[in-house]
Amino acid sequence: MPNHSVLIVGAGISGMRAALAAKERGSDVALISKVHPLRTHAGTSQGGINAAVREEDSAALHAEDTVKGGDYLADQNVVELLTATAPRAVITLDHWGVPFNRNGNGRLDSRRLCGATHPRACFVDDMTGHAILQVLHEQLLKAGIRTYEEWVVTRLLLDDGACVGVVALELASGKVEAFVANAVVLATGGCARVYEPTGAAYGVTGDGIALAYRAGAPLMDMEMVQFHPLGIKGSGMILTEALLGLGGYLANGSGERFALKHAPAVGERAPRDIVARAAEEEIVSGRAEFVALDLRHLDGDDLKRRLSLTSHVIKTQAGVDPAKETVPVRPVAHRTMGGLQVSPDGATGVAGLFATGGCAATGVHGANGLGGNWLLEALVFGERAGLAAAQKEPPSAKGIEAQLEDERRRIAGLGDRPAGAERAGAIRSELGRLMRRHVGPLRDASGLKEAANKISELSARYRRVGVMNKGQRYNYELAAFLELESLLTVGGVIVAAAGFRDESRGAHRRQDRPTRDDARWLAHTVASFRPDGPAMTSKPVVITKWKPEGRRY
Repeated sequence: MPNHSVLIVGAGISGMRAALAAKERGSDVALISKVHPLRTHAGTSQGGINAAVREEDSAALHAEDTVKGGDYLADQNVVELLTATAPRAVITLDHWGVPFNRNGNGRLDSRRLCGATHPRACFVDDMTGHAILQVLHEQLLKAGIRTYEEWVVTRLLLDDGACVGVVALELASGKVEAFVANAVVLATGGCARVYEPTGAAYGVTGDGIALAYRAGAPLMDMEMVQFHPLGIKGSGMILTEALLGLGGYLANGSGERFALKHAPAVGERAPRDIVARAAEEEIVSGRAEFVALDLRHLDGDDLKRRLSLTSHVIKTQAGVDPAKETVPVRPVAHRTMGGLQVSPDGATGVAGLFATGGCAATGVHGANGLGGNWLLEALVFGERAGLAAAQKEPPSAKGIEAQLEDERRRIAGLGDRPAGAERAGAIRSELGRLMRRHVGPLRDASGLKEAANKISELSARYRRVGVMNKGQRYNYELAAFLELESLLTVGGVIVAAAGFRDESRGAHRRQDRPTRDDARWLAHTVASFRPDGPAMTSKPVVITKWKPEGRRY
């Protein structure tokens, strides 16, 4: 069985950055991923990556915007770490070859994304995440880091409570194998695919979150799910918020710019949670079936030059000419602020197990992540997790063979199930629609209770599902079956956390508790695994400089 010093599960931006950092420490590093690195979710990050590189900007202003944008739920010590490190992280990418746009002076150009007081997002046209993925993959190849592609991790290997590796299913052969490591770093992304529709990549199904949660690692702030206001009606594909930064605006069926009612000074340039919630209220109230993104007043040729990929997506997916027609959009699930509770170095509650990127809750986003901070978080905390994991000593790693055989029997047993009336795809679709209806941008206690009951029913139905495809090679039905287990697990925790947080804050809008309650809820929610449902507790937010105040934009 393969044995490495550091094993990274997930090959997106955070995973590749962690691998490169561990390699710099001289570790024997390997990546294992269910998709090729260039097909990971980070390719959907279009607008840019935040860093205070302009003279009129600063790390302190970046931190202040981040804390306010997160509705004061962000741990401010971690925010200050992120923003202070941001310029170095971006300059490192620049030196590695990311073709960032330049201004007339040849310096890094930057644009203003929603929630920012300054132009701060360094960018590559409207394909920033894609460009960073490409360059990190080049660095991965240059460093000679081993990558196991198209392997689905199904179990964590544990020895006396410590993580000593993983068990994974190879899609190409159907083989189930153990991978032993001194330290495991989960970089598996978030779980926004628990919603339907969603702008998340197909593989963002909460696999790593669910695996670690069931192994004893606590989850934090799982109720905080970000909805992007610019999901194309019908497809869920997301358009970059750079469109709003360039002057695009949203209107209801009467042509009213409704965002100005919620953010009079900045309108659609307010943080995503405010704009998405404003759009959702227009739709729920019946004033619009969807809202209209209006770009007609902008220079069409300039728009195509600056955002060529976005212009193409609007034409092909929305079927409109943005120079002549409005684009029908509505809020869709995009990212999750919550995840595995980790230290700034990525340590989870399980020894030897680290997490970074979308599956980790560093506390940096609070109740709402700012556009441009997601890519930055992946880089900054990916590097820190890789460096920390590289320092772990080899474990004793007893009982691996027995755990491997148990997992082989379990996977084989799934294929032996008789094909009944239940289908995993139908359950997954029901789950996604249920989450969108009751745990979307607008929530209340009765809807959350119904969602909890329905997820219990769906989980019971899931246990009756049979895998019809009995083949070994590229059995995507089996892979989807395993993903559904993760989605049901994380969906249940999201619902429980949303019911536990008895207030409204950021992306979490309780219509029956419409106000923010700093006296009781200036705290993170923490979920610990129990077979009958999560045990919910809380822990205080770290405050350093910025005292909570009303959010006005």
